[in-house]
Amino acid sequence: MRTGYAFLTALSLSLIQCASATFYLKDKWVGQDFFYGWNWETETDPTRGRVNYVDQASAMSKGLAYVEGNQFFMRADDWSIVNPTARGRDSVRISSQSAYDDALFVLNITHMPAGCATWPAFWTLSQAGPWPNGGEIDIIEGVNLNQINQATLHTTPGCTMPTDAFRQPQSGTTLSTDCNTAVNFNAGCGVRFTGTPYSFGDSFNQIGGGFYAMSKTRSHGVQVWFWPRNSPSIPTEISRDAQKGEPVSPDWSWGPPAANFPMYPGYCNYEQHFNAHQMVFDLTLCGDWAGNVWAQSGCGAGTCEDFVNNNATAFHEAYWTIDSLRVYTSQW
Repeated sequence: MRTGYAFLTALSLSLIQCASATFYLKDKWVGQDFFYGWNWETETDPTRGRVNYVDQASAMSKGLAYVEGNQFFMRADDWSIVNPTARGRDSVRISSQSAYDDALFVLNITHMPAGCATWPAFWTLSQAGPWPNGGEIDIIEGVNLNQINQATLHTTPGCTMPTDAFRQPQSGTTLSTDCNTAVNFNAGCGVRFTGTPYSFGDSFNQIGGGFYAMSKTRSHGVQVWFWPRNSPSIPTEISRDAQKGEPVSPDWSWGPPAANFPMYPGYCNYEQHFNAHQMVFDLTLCGDWAGNVWAQSGCGAGTCEDFVNNNATAFHEAYWTIDSLRVYTSQW
């Protein structure tokens, strides 16, 4: 039985999750750094979005990627009418050239893409692949006018999560427990950030953003934290700058993660479903999620695709402003 001794032992260990984990700063990106060490992807959007991903040179020349001060901006085109025969509205998708096994990812952002038809995401996936082998971890994701973030795992068959009562500590709400991409239309096993305000969309942007952190380890599974910019509870090691090799140890002072994905015996084996991950930022439009829920989005009549084609100024808020991205690994 899953509720046997091994499971209860794992549960008790989860209650002190991350207390003994120490990570060391490996890589950091600020401002111009994002123009190096990242792949600027131009393939057709795999989620069937109404979007045209452009290369780095095109993104820079068109003003879709640029730096102001020490902040890095990526955005969708907000000035063009899109021909119905074109691939879609210009946007950006980048993936890190480096991949990380046991690691802690810390993202400081001031603004994320928001508005009707948008589907922004910051996520990680196996560099070895092919997807879904090696897993996918969605850290920031939502669509249209959503104001609450969702973190999700997507895996090969055989990885499930316990219900809320058996995955504490966690401040969010479990939406689904089967991470298998082949079921539930690839919904994955998601957690909605109901316990933390301002985690997504316009509400996030209006307070000046905040900090996201994601830990992935064999010993504790996957955890995602979020602190709004105006929170008095942001850990010092998250909010301040850091130098290469500097250690950080997530502990109870961080508060409960918004999403906790423990790897309990009989539920999900980390070694079978996760390995070294690369990071991805993307901004697609419509597609399999934002497009499929368009009718219930509150964004008006017509189709999502027609909205993207004909309403350039609606994408004025469709941009990322990234202050910094840091990756800590278990070995320095």
